[in-house]
Amino acid sequence: MNMKTKQLVYASFFLALGIIVPQIFHFTGLPGTVFLPMHIPVLLCGFILGPKYGLVVGALTPLLNSLLTGMPPVYPVATSMMFELATYGLVAGLLYQLLKQSSIVSLIGSMLLGRVIGGIANAIFYTASGTGFVLSTFITASFVTCFWGIVIQLVIIPIIVKSVNQYFEKSPRLVMEK
Repeated sequence: MNMKTKQLVYASFFLALGIIVPQIFHFTGLPGTVFLPMHIPVLLCGFILGPKYGLVVGALTPLLNSLLTGMPPVYPVATSMMFELATYGLVAGLLYQLLKQSSIVSLIGSMLLGRVIGGIANAIFYTASGTGFVLSTFITASFVTCFWGIVIQLVIIPIIVKSVNQYFEKSPRLVMEK
């Protein structure tokens, strides 16, 4: 299997995880707004496959979740999340490559910039839909409500990225685009 095919297979895997993991949370009654189960596969995709795949998987994950499961609603929630998660995947991959694989700094940078882009998208789409946008509500939802999701991401993503890198150092290089 050539490298491009491998990358597409792994990107599909991360996209599938981005659909399956939130469903597990919904079935078990764990709130997605607290634990952010859609974010982890997108961030991992950016780190492991690079910015291009991270961007695409980030944009498609909320849209496909919405179309396949009805959660989140397509507009304005999934539409805003498409921008946020695409930014996570893109920036995680870019920073990881630029910072010579410093996963924690890359992760924090992508989480912050993704939330800024998500906030701008929320302001635009919620205002356009007539629901209105309240900055304090956005800040609470983006940093307070999801505190445990952020902690989980900061703990497990660097560990997974390090493990994946160690695995693929022992076998032919997997996927990171150059």
